[in-house]
Parts: sequence; C-alpha cells; structure tokens
Amino acid sequence: MRGWMRGRMRGWALALLLGALRASGTELTFELPDSDKQCFHQELDRGLKFTLDYQVITGGHYDVDCYIEDPNGRTIYRETKKQYDSFPHHTELTGIYTFCFSNEFSTFSHKTVYFNLQVGDEPPILPDMGTRVTALTQMESACVTIHEALNAVIDSQTHYRLREAQDRSRAEDLNGRVSYWSVGETVILFVVSVGQVMLLKSFFTEKRPISSAADT
Repeated sequence: MRGWMRGRMRGWALALLLGALRASGTELTFELPDSDKQCFHQELDRGLKFTLDYQVITGGHYDVDCYIEDPNGRTIYRETKKQYDSFPHHTELTGIYTFCFSNEFSTFSHKTVYFNLQVGDEPPILPDMGTRVTALTQMESACVTIHEALNAVIDSQTHYRLREAQDRSRAEDLNGRVSYWSVGETVILFVVSVGQVMLLKSFFTEKRPISSAADT
C-alpha cells in the first residue's frame, strides 16, 4: 500500500513538472506608437525550427505590419496590416534573425502587440523516449497524456488572455465614446432649454412705447 502511494505521488510530481518541458521561447507584450517600428533580434543556429505567433491587442483596426529577415538581410516573411498570424520556419543559416513590427502606416493609432517566439523542438518527456523499443508503461503513458493536456491548457489560457485583453480594450473605448456622447447631449439639452425659456419669456414681455416729447 505504501509503495503504491509512493509511486502515485511520484507520478503526480512528475506530471506537475511536465509543464516546464516546453521548447525555449520568448513571450512579450509591447507598445508600438504610431508611425514607429520595433525590431527584435535573435541568434539562431542552422537547421533550427522556430515559430512566431503574434496578435494586435489594442489600437486602431488591430492590425500591424510584420516581417522577418535572415542574417543576410533576405526577407523570409512579410505581411501587411495583419491582426494576428503564425509563421513556422526552419533556419537555413546561422546568425542573427530580425523580427520587426511596423506601425508606420498609421498616423495616430497607438498599438499594443503580443508575440511569442518558440525556438527549437520540445525536449522528450523521458530521456530514452526517442530510442527505446519497448512500450510505455501505464504511468509513463499517463504522464505523456497529462503533458499534452497541460500544453493544450497553456495555449488555451494564452489565447483567452489575449481575447480578454482585446475585448476589454474595445469595451473601454466604447464606454469612452458613450460618455463623450452623453456629455455632448447634456450640453445641447441645456442650451436648448435655456434658449426656449428665453424665447418664451420674450413673448410675454410687455414692450412700452416711448412717449414723444411734449410740444412746446
């Protein structure tokens, strides 16, 4: 009984650590002013796989220009006015790759951009998983299933966080417009009310004729 409980506890501890066994990457949310461009640089080895995911969270029509250049300056990816996209690629050269986001086409819209750069393949859960010839044990199969489920949960949480931030930005923008419209209507209503009162008052004001000077 104790051995079964100890094995079960080790299995759960291993499952909790599986979420950390993901491909190395960079996740960042940054501000992109109007008529501006932001570039990020990453040194990569040849034959390495990377995946770039990005999405505009706030600002304008929620679009941005994005392009990627290899170490020789050759453009391997370019998209204009995209709200979100995903680009997987295997590097052909060793060197510094440039990832740029441009808001130069906008003259007044400030943007908030999220991007996630995943580099390399995910390491195997078990050390000999790629070379072993025997079938996985029941605990190992359960750990693999839990690991895949945790990865799906992480991806879903990231997606819903971005959607929540985008929806909150739209709601705040709509709330601001409604507030300004309400203030404008209040001012107009006040001016019209005062004008009507003044107009009605002028109808009931008795105008006395000016008496002429007495003849001498």
